[in-house]
Amino acid sequence: MTPNILPLIDLHRHLDGNVRVSTILSLAQQYDLPLPANTQEALEKAVYIQDRTSDLMAFLQKLDYGVSVLASLDACERIAFENVEDAFKEGLAYVELRFSPYYMSLAHKLPLSEVVAAVVQGTARGMRAYKVKAKLIGILSRTYGQDACMEELKALLAHKDAIAGLDLAGDEANFPAAMFVEHFNKAKANTDWQFTIHAGEASDAQSVWDAINLLKATRIGHGVRAIFDESLMQYMTEHRIGIESCVTSNYQTGTWLDIDNHPVKQFLAHGIPVCLNTDDPGVSNIKLADEFKLARERLNLSDSEIDTLKSNAIDISFASNDEKQTLRGLYL
Repeated sequence: MTPNILPLIDLHRHLDGNVRVSTILSLAQQYDLPLPANTQEALEKAVYIQDRTSDLMAFLQKLDYGVSVLASLDACERIAFENVEDAFKEGLAYVELRFSPYYMSLAHKLPLSEVVAAVVQGTARGMRAYKVKAKLIGILSRTYGQDACMEELKALLAHKDAIAGLDLAGDEANFPAAMFVEHFNKAKANTDWQFTIHAGEASDAQSVWDAINLLKATRIGHGVRAIFDESLMQYMTEHRIGIESCVTSNYQTGTWLDIDNHPVKQFLAHGIPVCLNTDDPGVSNIKLADEFKLARERLNLSDSEIDTLKSNAIDISFASNDEKQTLRGLYL
């Protein structure tokens, strides 16, 4: 395989974790909302992660700045559009943008279903303006409990044809997969969505097993703890269950502190379909190209391994077979 001919693809990118600092300032001014700083440079210091946080929940608090200014449906539509624009400007050919309508609606009590509609509209507008393919993944924010997640699911189901998949994200340690079986069974019965679950990030390898066995995940977000369970890795290899790896994010959340020995290389060696992603670039202050640079310079991945990561991203994406074929042919 000729190295580096495959396109850049990001499968694990939170739309509500990628709100531009300039947009936060603009929306705060528009809706007369308070911020901890009123200049771009000063606000960047508050929004961006400085080295790393104490844990996942401290990391997630950084996202609050971006959603705190979503005072209208127009604001939600705007950030969806800007996410597609950002993906295009980064050189991405395909991106899957995940979002939590409950989280986005929380600060200003926006109607959940209309938040979903606004995100769908903004994403569609972005694709009309820019040559990049974007698909949407709905998130159930486990942090807010089962009832809130059911309301969130209902809002997503109201626009099910515009959604490609479903995710469970948030406080993994205190809200395990077993609490959300009903939600995912309901989604499975009413849609053709595929499921990707945050697991093995703030909890152990059993969390990954539960995501697979209880929620029928075909992809795992982060999944670093899988490295400690050989039988799990073998199962994921045999059943082609992908890992959406986010190296910078894993360091910043305290999930994996030794970047040089991040398990991406071991996952590749086991034949698990792992790929690289940005997670929350709006607070991590990174682009997908930065993750590949890190993979080369810190993880010492070869051209062949880099190509495998890119190829895996196509294979495990929620794109159709025709779309996958198109992505593979883009640079040939």
